[in-house]
Amino acid sequence: MKLKNRLVTVGTMIALTSFVNAADPAEVLFDAKCAACHSKTRPADMSNVVAPALMGVMRHIKMTYPNKEVAVKFMVDYILEPTKEKAICMPKKIERFGLMPSQKGNVTEAELKTITSWMFDNFPPEGFRGMGHGNRQGKGQGRGQGK
Repeated sequence: MKLKNRLVTVGTMIALTSFVNAADPAEVLFDAKCAACHSKTRPADMSNVVAPALMGVMRHIKMTYPNKEVAVKFMVDYILEPTKEKAICMPKKIERFGLMPSQKGNVTEAELKTITSWMFDNFPPEGFRGMGHGNRQGKGQGRGQGK
């Protein structure tokens, strides 16, 4: 009986270790720090949405900041000190959701660098087209393309 319990315990530990190791640490951080407001997929029920989905956010980020290093720097700065002047989303998004509140005290700069780098590498998904199909009314075209 003891051997059977040990085998079950070892098997459970291996399964849990595999699960934990399979999750990207940056995605785990995103889930813990950002997913309460920003979903990774387009929500089926838009009535409960409190912030734009990640894929749309990243589409606009990449349209304005196609260089990863510049994009990450922008996102870290904006998340810690958001202003309407810095915002690159469509004006209707700010009307609908309001300006993102500062996340100072909720997430560290190091965590944000990890999270935003992962966001840049993984979103939006290939072939994604936003609801506005890129109509940003001329705002922010090509800003921050430098190295």
